[in-house]
Amino acid sequence: MKGTLQKVETEEDVQRLAPHNAEAERQLLGAILVNNETFYRVSDFLEPHHFFVPSHQDIYEKASHLIRAGKTASPVTLKTFYPADAKIADLTATQFLVRLAGDAASIINAEDYGRSIYDLAIRRNLIRIGEDMVNIAFDAPIDVPPEQQIDDAERRLFELAETGRSEGGFVSFGDALTETIEMAHAAYNREGALSGISTGLRELDRLMGGLQHSDLIVLAGRPAMGKTSLATNIAYNIAQSYKAEEQPDGSLKTINGGVVGFFSLEMSAEQLATRIISEQAEISSSKIRRGDITEAEFEKLAACAQTMQTVPLHVDQTGGISIASLVAKARRLKRQRGLDLLVVDYIQLLSGSAKNSGNRVQEITEITTGLKALAKELQVPIIALSQLSRQVESRDDKRPMMSDLRESGSIEQDADVILFVFREEYYLSKTEPEPDTVEYENWQRDMERLKGKAEVIIAKQRHGPTGTANLHFEGQYTRFSDLAEEDHLPERYE
Repeated sequence: MKGTLQKVETEEDVQRLAPHNAEAERQLLGAILVNNETFYRVSDFLEPHHFFVPSHQDIYEKASHLIRAGKTASPVTLKTFYPADAKIADLTATQFLVRLAGDAASIINAEDYGRSIYDLAIRRNLIRIGEDMVNIAFDAPIDVPPEQQIDDAERRLFELAETGRSEGGFVSFGDALTETIEMAHAAYNREGALSGISTGLRELDRLMGGLQHSDLIVLAGRPAMGKTSLATNIAYNIAQSYKAEEQPDGSLKTINGGVVGFFSLEMSAEQLATRIISEQAEISSSKIRRGDITEAEFEKLAACAQTMQTVPLHVDQTGGISIASLVAKARRLKRQRGLDLLVVDYIQLLSGSAKNSGNRVQEITEITTGLKALAKELQVPIIALSQLSRQVESRDDKRPMMSDLRESGSIEQDADVILFVFREEYYLSKTEPEPDTVEYENWQRDMERLKGKAEVIIAKQRHGPTGTANLHFEGQYTRFSDLAEEDHLPERYE
C-alpha cells in the first residue's frame, strides 16, 4: 500500500524545466541597453529575481542601479562591472552584452515582454509552493501540525495572488495625491458622500466619515450595553447596501455597502441570524425562540428571510480559533467571495500562538497586532469587539475610558479607532428608589429622559475628532438606529 503513495519519476520528469523564456529575457535586456527609457516601462513590476537565467538577473540588477542613479546603462558602461576574464554563456562579458544589444526588442513591445517574464516567474513560484507543500506533508516536523501547514500554504498563495503587494515600496507623493482625489471622487458619488463605508447610522458616519479601509476599529463595552448588537447592526446594514459593478477584466468592484465576514466566536450562526431577523422584522427575538408568534408575524418573518437570503454576510461560528487560523480564513474569503468588512466578536476569545500561551498580555498583543496587519493586507476595515474590565462598575460615572480596556496596552496602541457603547438607562434602572418619594419622582423623570437612548463614545480616532454619537436602542429587537432630532442628548467633543 505504501508504494501507491510514491510517484515513479520518469526520464521526462527529470529533464522537465521550470517554465521560462530565455529569448524574451535577452530581447528585453537588449532593449534596455539600447534605450534606457525602456527600463521605466517595466521597472514598476519587474524585479531581478523574476528572470530565470542567473546572468540575466545580474545584468538587469546592474542596469537598474545605473539607470536609477541617472547614469547610462549600455554594453560599454556595464562591462566595467565584470572582471576582464569573466565568461557568460561561453562568451566574454563584453561579447555577451554586445550580443544582447543586437537582440533588442522594440521599445513598444518591451512591456509585453516584461509581463511575460513576470507571469512565468509567478508560475515558477506556484510550482515551488506546490513542491514545498508535498515535501513538508511527506516529512513534517513533529511540532508542525497539518493546520499550520495549511495556514502557511494559504499565506504564501495569497501573497502570490496579491500582485505586487509583497514587493511594494515607496509610493510617490503624486501617486498618493491621485489616490486621495480618487477617494474623494468615490466619496462624492457614494450614498451619504462618505470616504469610507457607511455604517447605516447617520450620527456615527458624521463623526467617522464611515469605516475607513485598513482601519482596526475596537468596539468595547460592559455586558448588556449592546456592543454585539451594534456590530451586528452595522454588519447587516453594510451587507444589505451592497452594490457592485463588473470591471473590464470580469472582476466585481464594490461601489456601495460591501461583502461582510463575521467571526462569531461566542454565538452560533443561528443565534446571530435570530438577532438580525428580529431587528429587520421588528419581532422580539425571545418570542421567535419560544415560538410565541402569530401567523401574521410568522409570515412577516418568512418574507424578511426571503429578502435576506441574497445578502452577502458570511458567518464563521468556530469557537476558540487562533489568530493564525482567523487570518487564513479571512484571506480565503477575500479570494473566493470578496471582502469589504470583517467583524470579530470578540478579541478575548481568540488565542495566540503556542509560544505566547500562558502569557495573556503577550497573547493579546499578538492578536491585536495580527488584526491590524490583516486590515492593511486585505485593505478592509476590521471591527474587533472587546470586553471592558470591572473597574467601570466601581465609579460613579460609568462611562468607559481607554484604561478600562482589558489588557489595554496593545489594544490602545494598535487600534485606529476605539468606540465605547454606553447606555446610562441600564445603570439608572438598577437604582430605583422607594416609591412615593421625591427621589423616586426624579428617578422617573431621568428614566423617561434616557429611555431608549445610547451613546457611542469615540475615544480615539486617528483620522478625525473624538466625540459622542447619540443613538436610539430598542432592546427587544436588539436594534440601534438614528435618534429623532429632538431626542438628541448633549454632545461631547474634545
